[in-house]
Amino acid sequence: MSEEIVLNADNRVRTGTNKNREIRRNESMVPAVIYGNNQDTKNIKLYLNEITKASESELFFTQVLKIMLDGNEEKVVLKELQREPEKGKLLHADFMRVSSKTKLKVVVPIKFTNEDDCIGVKNEGGVITKLIRELEVSCLASNIPEAIELDLLEVSLNESLRLSDIKLEEGVEIPNLDDNSDQMVVNVAPPKAIVEDEPEMLDDESMEADSDEGEVKADTGSAEETLDNDDSGEETKSDN
Repeated sequence: MSEEIVLNADNRVRTGTNKNREIRRNESMVPAVIYGNNQDTKNIKLYLNEITKASESELFFTQVLKIMLDGNEEKVVLKELQREPEKGKLLHADFMRVSSKTKLKVVVPIKFTNEDDCIGVKNEGGVITKLIRELEVSCLASNIPEAIELDLLEVSLNESLRLSDIKLEEGVEIPNLDDNSDQMVVNVAPPKAIVEDEPEMLDDESMEADSDEGEVKADTGSAEETLDNDDSGEETKSDN
C-alpha cells in the first residue's frame, strides 16, 4: 500500500489573474480548483512548500490524493498542473473529485523486474531495450496500481514482451487493446558490434619498395660524397 499524500488547503474567495499573482507572490500559496462528482466547484489555495514536495513523487500524478479543507477531506486526482515555462514555478492546479466507484484512466510507470537475471542477458549476452516505460490503464479510483510489473526473467535472446503479455491486477485493464495496438514493450537483442579503425598494414611489395628507395638514397649520397672528394683532389693538384 502506498503512502497517502495529504495536502492542506484554504478557501480562495477572490479569483482572477491578478489575485492569483498576489496569492503566489504574497502568500506563498498556489491557486487551485476542485471539481466533479456532481458537486460544486471549489476555488482553493494550497501551501507552496507542501505541493512542491508532493509533486516530486510519481504517486502525486497517479494516485488518489487527500485535500483537507475546512476540517473536511476531499479525495481527488490531479488533472492538470501548470508551471512557469522557464523556471518551472507552480502556477495552478486542477483536481477532480473521485469516489471508490469512480472509474479512471491513469498513466502509471512500468516496473521491470529480474533484469540482471534475465536469461537473454545473463546466459546469452544480450542487451535489454525498453520501448515503453509508462502505461495508461483503466481502473476504479480505489484500485489504482502504483506501477505495472513486467518480469523479464524468462526472456531469451531475440525475444520480446508486448502489451498483451502484461499481467494486470483484477479490475485493471489497458483501454482498447487489440491486435493493432498491441505494441512491443521490451526486447532482448544482441549487443551492437563496435568497429574500430585498424592501423594500415603494408604488404611485402610496399616494404621492399621502401627498402630499395632507402638504398638508392644512401647510394646517391655516397656518390655525391665521392665526387666532392675528387673535386677537392683536382683543386689541390692545380694549386701545386
